[in-house]
Amino acid sequence: MLNRLGIAGVLLFLLAPDVFAHDVLRQRIEALNAGYEVEAAGEPLMAKTALKLFYSQRNYALAWTNQAHRDAFNVALTIARRNGLSPDDYHARALAALEARPISTLTPMQIVDQDLLLSDGYLLLASHLLEGKVNPETIDSEWLANRRQRAIEPILAQALATSEIVEMLAALQPQQNGYRRLLKAREAMGHLVDQPWPAIAGGPALKPGTTDPRVAAVRQRLELLGEGLDGGENPAQEAAYYDEKLAGVVATFQRRHGLDADAVVGSGTLAALNTSPAMRLAQIDVNLERWRWLPDDLGSSHMLVNIAGFELELIRNGDLSQRYRVIVGRPFRRTPVFSDKVRYLVFNPTWTVPKTLLVEDKIPEIIRDPSYLRRLGFTVYQGWGADRKEVNPESIDWKTVSRKRFPYQLVQDPGPQNALGQVKFMFPNKFDVYLHDTPSRDLFQKTERSFSSGCVRVEHPLALAAELLGHMPEWSPERIDRVIHERSLTTVYLKTPMPVHIQYWTAWVDREGQLQFRNDLYERDLRVRHALQSRNPGGSSGQRVMNKEG
Repeated sequence: MLNRLGIAGVLLFLLAPDVFAHDVLRQRIEALNAGYEVEAAGEPLMAKTALKLFYSQRNYALAWTNQAHRDAFNVALTIARRNGLSPDDYHARALAALEARPISTLTPMQIVDQDLLLSDGYLLLASHLLEGKVNPETIDSEWLANRRQRAIEPILAQALATSEIVEMLAALQPQQNGYRRLLKAREAMGHLVDQPWPAIAGGPALKPGTTDPRVAAVRQRLELLGEGLDGGENPAQEAAYYDEKLAGVVATFQRRHGLDADAVVGSGTLAALNTSPAMRLAQIDVNLERWRWLPDDLGSSHMLVNIAGFELELIRNGDLSQRYRVIVGRPFRRTPVFSDKVRYLVFNPTWTVPKTLLVEDKIPEIIRDPSYLRRLGFTVYQGWGADRKEVNPESIDWKTVSRKRFPYQLVQDPGPQNALGQVKFMFPNKFDVYLHDTPSRDLFQKTERSFSSGCVRVEHPLALAAELLGHMPEWSPERIDRVIHERSLTTVYLKTPMPVHIQYWTAWVDREGQLQFRNDLYERDLRVRHALQSRNPGGSSGQRVMNKEG
């Protein structure tokens, strides 16, 4: 003690513990300000910038001297758990150890530790509820987030001043209905975590009208999942019979999991049935985190594309107006995640083949089929811009042309063969990704629709175009049909740009209240799950609170 404090410090410690605590607190914050790593009760302090601002603004006075406030923080930790976050990230264990001791037995040093841990935990939890624990852009280059950001330290100051410790935190979690519905689904799934979940054995596919001992296990599993079977209609000796009612429930289950709703329990359906509640809970937590990466307001009217769900929703004044199937990028040409606004539509577009796609896909096609370019309406140009010159494709030796310094452009004329179809919806972005039509209509009948090179193909694009132009009376459906029939390249600017959010959700609750799960098409879930489980994930969204000003 003497070595650390000196005689004057020991006297201050003995005679004026409150003043001593104030002095120690100030020294800790000054150490943070100088760039040192600072701990409290052996726990590293994480919300560095916010802590410095918070305590300096209160002249380094202790903040958590009120027992009711400390009790409220323990209640606030249940908010973290309900939102799929770990209370241990917010010093729950260290605080519990300090709280287990009577306050009168704590030394001034321990009181400072407790105060710092409470403030740090609160600030960090507030940051995570507001903008997410994980910064997606550091773990996925194809993910641009538009997170909610605001100063955190005034929130803590207000919470303490008004004794609204819990209420201020609860107000920070996303308020969108989609997030709230998923929170309720998480609570229901949590009740199943402790249930035994033995794997249902593999074997021949189970089909309606057949008998198999595994049918009883399927029936029991669906009952646990609340799929509408009461288990009372079949006597024990008939439990292994796959009846019509069970077939209907299986088909519903399959639809909720993005499977072919054929009522046949094959390998895919069996894998979904065998996925444990703990794994589903982790999947829900990943998608709750993705909601926290979104802004408060998606727009009263907007378009929402769910890549993993192969679906586009058009929202008008907060209500679902239309729902369309979509085709998204293949796993090696993934559709990126970002938000933007559709600013204009192009009817009868030409298509200039991107260089990467040209070199990797088109040149091999041309070599295999010399009639490919003529048959699909491509024009070949040498050079770019106004100085480009049309070239006869038959004069080119496609086998020897340089891939690295490719001198040609391929432009596909408007028409039924055009890769963009009859209309494209433009929102210029760094990924060069947009929504468009496609001549490959049959692909929309597939359950899993990842066939594009990154752009999003829409099943009924002209219907969507009519919806977006509905507030522009000069663009009636009849005029749209006429323009399409004439095959004239036509650009139409929207009077009011339409927000579009291209997202990636593998778990959500739809507007009918059904919990939906989808395969992790691009294997994006795992990185987020690992980051959520890490005490200090690389690229935490809390970095702004932790070590950056502002």
